[in-house]
Amino acid sequence: MPHDPTRIPPPPPEDHYTTIEVARMLGLAVRSVQLMVDRGELEAWKTPGGHRRISRQSVERWRSGERSAAPAVEAPAAGTADVASAIARHGRMAGPVKLLLIEDSMHFQNLVSLLVRRQFPTVELQTASDGIAGLIMAGQFQPDVLMVDLLLPGIDGATLLAGLRAHPLFGKLQVIVITSLSPSELAPYTFALDGVPVVHKPQLVADLPPLLAQCLEQVAGKGR
Repeated sequence: MPHDPTRIPPPPPEDHYTTIEVARMLGLAVRSVQLMVDRGELEAWKTPGGHRRISRQSVERWRSGERSAAPAVEAPAAGTADVASAIARHGRMAGPVKLLLIEDSMHFQNLVSLLVRRQFPTVELQTASDGIAGLIMAGQFQPDVLMVDLLLPGIDGATLLAGLRAHPLFGKLQVIVITSLSPSELAPYTFALDGVPVVHKPQLVADLPPLLAQCLEQVAGKGR
């Protein structure tokens, strides 16, 4: 086969990973890694057989909290500005902002942890894997922001929120619900969702950072 001078050869094998390898390294689902590639957050190319190969350097940049140099489809400009503003404001506060995530899926625990570490590196994140442990930790940790899944073992997220509404802690909390349920499936839980923003898990990477930035703005505005 004649040499094609316009074809850029891929890096040597040791400089890239497969999608499955990256998913294992980051503790994410393969589909999440594919979406990260599609958004340009990880640098990748395809083999002649159509298989993705992901740059080792871009994976290392992601894990260290840096952005990929590749062009990406970002959140809206206003959301990006809110993120920068929130980081600057809560960075001047006494002590880190405390975020408690109550989520039983290790995949989404890892994904939220990655997002928080990359976008809000000074936020102190704690996690609980069920509703009962989450309630106990909320009392001990005294979070500024509570992020809770609706479908939890022990006590579901809706019951947990309904119980917290009667507690003085709730008035000081910024609350975000994350869920895999579709909007039509949320009807049985509306009693607990009044005034609480909901992030649907398929859109978590795009929707959570600007929403969390707004919560940090509210915490900064209250001066804790």
